[in-house]
Amino acid sequence: MGKYFPAFKAYDVRGVVPTELNEELAYLIGRAYADEVNPKTVCIGYDIRLTGFALYDAFARGLNDAGVDVIHLGMVGTEMVYFATAFYGYDGGVMITASHNPPEYNGLKMVRGESRPISGDTGLNDIERRAFEAKWEREGAGSRVDHDVYADFVQHLLKIVDPSELKPLKVLADVGNGAAGVALNQLLPHLPLHVTPRNFEPDGNFPNGVPNPILAESRAGAEALMHAEAFDFGVAWDGDYDRCFFLDEHGDFIEGYYIVGLLAQSILIAGTKDTIVYDPRLMWNTLDIVEKLGGRAVICKSGHAFIKEKMRAEDATYGGEMSAHHYFKAHWYCDSGMIPFLLVAKLISHTGRSFGDLVSEMIANYPCSGEVNRKVSDVPGTLARIEAIYGPQGTVDKVDGLSVSLGDWRFNLRGSNTEPVIRLNVESRGDHALMEAKTAELIALIAA
Repeated sequence: MGKYFPAFKAYDVRGVVPTELNEELAYLIGRAYADEVNPKTVCIGYDIRLTGFALYDAFARGLNDAGVDVIHLGMVGTEMVYFATAFYGYDGGVMITASHNPPEYNGLKMVRGESRPISGDTGLNDIERRAFEAKWEREGAGSRVDHDVYADFVQHLLKIVDPSELKPLKVLADVGNGAAGVALNQLLPHLPLHVTPRNFEPDGNFPNGVPNPILAESRAGAEALMHAEAFDFGVAWDGDYDRCFFLDEHGDFIEGYYIVGLLAQSILIAGTKDTIVYDPRLMWNTLDIVEKLGGRAVICKSGHAFIKEKMRAEDATYGGEMSAHHYFKAHWYCDSGMIPFLLVAKLISHTGRSFGDLVSEMIANYPCSGEVNRKVSDVPGTLARIEAIYGPQGTVDKVDGLSVSLGDWRFNLRGSNTEPVIRLNVESRGDHALMEAKTAELIALIAA
């Protein structure tokens, strides 16, 4: 939680409107951002949330009063702010979104030039302090202009995945009444795909529930439609579409872990020797694929700021987290929900294999628990206790929380950044029963 304002988190600003985040605070953050980043031009966009425009207007006033010119992008996705900031050479960018949070939330994701992230240790804490102190260094009268970047954004995507490489696959696309429908309406006419749209109408009232496809209830409608009709695959996005989730041709939800392997495969299958960055929560499948296809795998602590920094340092082509955040060098090392959609379609087109066939081998070879969350009173104490039990039996690493490899199975246990919650992931080498037994064993020990 923030030191001065509860809406300040480790990587962004996010809170309930108006109690934790409101127009007054947005104005202060705009002024503080101007003093911290010292920009000349900043682009701002927002998703479908009903409070988005008012927060944009307040933040923009803060920038204008500091002499900063504002580029108004309108309703966009987070990846479009990243695109616009870097592509047009703006000095910074701000996305107003609370992603998959309930309707009463909103938030701010802020970047510097080249879409370099601003998080707690790279300026966000200083922005919070400046907003609290309200002692401004800059004064001025900045301007505002509107900029529709959709056409350029679509061309950017089409340079990453050439439409001629796609076959006329049947796809179900569910945007959950989030902002992705606007982008897809611009993108799809350029593609040979036969797409059935679902919940494309942007609506901040979330009439069909909060767009968070990682929750079973959020994707239930898409799964039912997949079962009723024939599709090659299904894809669903969260509200600001920086994450996308996949269903195979049977309508079965595919864990984000296996999508990391699939996207690594889509990049390395061309015979390149690219570097792939991965997080240590679940990793054996990713390592297996990268090694077989001649790539180079680099481990990194989970979290977008860490992944982006590591990718730049290692000149990585792709970085993937099991949480469905996927990062691309071709997208200024930022996360995208549209590029994975296109790459999966390209891989299915290229291989001629079904989506289910592509992932079934991964799932069989490396069954995983999925992330299990448990509330605990003492996260460090729990980690120490579990390490004392399993550490002497296996190989320990602490790149991100506690990881222990024990022959045919391994686990990662890490604390949440913002709450007294511990997160467990378990995987095995081809032994589903062993994975389930060890997951149950660890859950019992965590609760003890």
